[in-house]
Amino acid sequence: MAWSAAQYLKFEDERTRPARDLLAHVPADLVAGTVYDLGCGPGNSTELLVNRFPGRGVKGVDNASDMLKAARARLPGVDFVECDLARWRPPEPAALLYANAVFQWLPDHITLLTSLMDGLRPGGVLAVQMPDNLFEPSHLLMEESALAGPWKNAFETGTPRRKPLPAPAAYMDALGPKAARVDVWHTAYNHPMTDAAAIVEWVKGTGLRPYLDRIPAEQGDGFLADYQSRIAKAYAPMADGRRLLRFPRLFITAVKS
Repeated sequence: MAWSAAQYLKFEDERTRPARDLLAHVPADLVAGTVYDLGCGPGNSTELLVNRFPGRGVKGVDNASDMLKAARARLPGVDFVECDLARWRPPEPAALLYANAVFQWLPDHITLLTSLMDGLRPGGVLAVQMPDNLFEPSHLLMEESALAGPWKNAFETGTPRRKPLPAPAAYMDALGPKAARVDVWHTAYNHPMTDAAAIVEWVKGTGLRPYLDRIPAEQGDGFLADYQSRIAKAYAPMADGRRLLRFPRLFITAVKS
């Protein structure tokens, strides 16, 4: 799947807000050790960690070269590693494994998160945020549009829709045996967007990418037009003409025992 740092950063402030909220739940008296930003993207979340934990040798990990290029330009003093998170483990026990909006893309991520707990120092923190919006109109309508036009042949074997996130109790059960404390909560953000086209631009940076990657280039504009027309109907204008994009997210923090 091709990721574009420029597309992702069109809504940098909105995308960084949950990263800030996740970081606010990491204890200020974090144990000694290295801080890692897993799925660091273009470095907007990494910058938060650098500012919060100066002198920790913050490191970023991602598998998308375009994202890493942007991250290195943004933070030239930070070590960024290109690696598949499904296989990555810290070379030595870490103080913080922080992940903003990445593990929802990885299969069986609960097993992976449980394994990452072994890569923390005692008292170290695993902090994770994942979108939990598959049942919002923005994502349900991707499915409708995918199967509605001449591009539908690209989805004969099924659409690239992700599996829904497990229930909060599943994370508690999996991480609890290795943790002194586990917290799991949801936050639903409400982002005012200029119009329906702005909502489409938002999801083009993330959730819509797997669909666009499958569709032949000459049919891409038609697919986007179909999708935008559905978005315009689903998200009614507010009094000022803007559309409100509801975006639920799941947060997890676990302190290693």
